[in-house]
Amino acid sequence: MNQRFRITRSVQDSNAEQSISLEECKLYFESKPEFTYSPVLHIVGAESTMSIDGDFFMWDLEGTQIAFRLYMGDIYVAISNEAIVPKMIEIATDLRADIVEG
Repeated sequence: MNQRFRITRSVQDSNAEQSISLEECKLYFESKPEFTYSPVLHIVGAESTMSIDGDFFMWDLEGTQIAFRLYMGDIYVAISNEAIVPKMIEIATDLRADIVEG
């Protein structure tokens, strides 16, 4: 099972902007050519496909799509590959946010 992490500002007392907004994410990720926005995440299994509505910023990692999901002011990502960790740290740093497990 993958570890899930949250990029958040909720633990910062000094930051007036505690939530990460959809508009902020769209502006940020538009500047990253390896990311695309999707309002639906499709998970294809052996016998079925599941679709999840939401705000997903899909990172193309060597042909594999990694979902960074904006949900209730935080960005969530599952660590299924070690290469995701430095990208997650880069995003958190750029957005002036922290990383917490969960």
